[in-house]
Amino acid sequence: MIRGPLVLEDYRPQFSGHETFPLRYGWLKKAYDAITANDDGTQSKGVFSDDDAIARFGVGRNMVTSIRHWAIATGIMQNSQDTFQPTDIGSLIFGDQGVDKYMEHPCTLWLIHWHLAGHPEKTTWFWVFNHYQGSTFERENLVKSLDSLASERSWSRVVISTIKRDVECFVRLYVAKPSGGKGGHEDALESPLAELGLIRPISKRDGFRFVRGAKPTLGDGVFLYALIDFWQRHSNASNLSFEAIAHEPGSPGRVFLLDEEEIFSRLQDIEDISVGAMQWSETVGLKQVIRNQKFPLERAIDLIKSDYNPREIWESA
Repeated sequence: MIRGPLVLEDYRPQFSGHETFPLRYGWLKKAYDAITANDDGTQSKGVFSDDDAIARFGVGRNMVTSIRHWAIATGIMQNSQDTFQPTDIGSLIFGDQGVDKYMEHPCTLWLIHWHLAGHPEKTTWFWVFNHYQGSTFERENLVKSLDSLASERSWSRVVISTIKRDVECFVRLYVAKPSGGKGGHEDALESPLAELGLIRPISKRDGFRFVRGAKPTLGDGVFLYALIDFWQRHSNASNLSFEAIAHEPGSPGRVFLLDEEEIFSRLQDIEDISVGAMQWSETVGLKQVIRNQKFPLERAIDLIKSDYNPREIWESA
């Protein structure tokens, strides 16, 4: 029996919304620019559904719906009553002083991945990275397992055909197509998250493997942001165990596919990374991070900037 947010009584599964299109380059910037076009920095929800939406985004109606879906799922924008508003993360990346408007830096991709797989809203993403036990998989394995979970949890209106399309979109998001395929180079670069190399194809037909271990392109700022985000949703305590950080559903260890050695190495430096707000402790055989002061997520977002420009380390903290 799994534990975590997917088994809560009020959990609402999501296996659709993307219209079968994985996130593509340029889509999030288009969404951000569209919702911040007005002087007040917000935009009515009609921006994605009115008669001008197709011309505004330069894609078909279904893709416009997909752009809206991914902008919300990746934490770039949020619903607010009758409008869409940019989030702090959205403004950090795509705002007037955005650090990576064209998604050229790996830290942006790690942030996007964190919001997709570290939060439970997108069921397939969260379940695969946080609950799937194997090191390899086939699409059919994931479909059958998610269908079984849906039956066990009595999730209404969840059909296996919808799960199958969601799993297909999931794989396309993380695994690049061969550049010599029918779709050519454009399809090979279909999704930016393939650059993270978290999932790779294996020689077995329809086989894939997870790539667990060190992630050199994962910056300390993004790691700290993910840790604080997870901590706030997991516990109100002033200490968090190494076990939870490495293995609990929704933890940085799970979502980033980090091994224990890599996590331990990063946590040993947590006092410097957090500018003294946290410290690593190993007393009486208990390994944990201790929070010495409040560390709101907004402060962690400021520290992310150092991942894009190491010369400005912690100046804005």
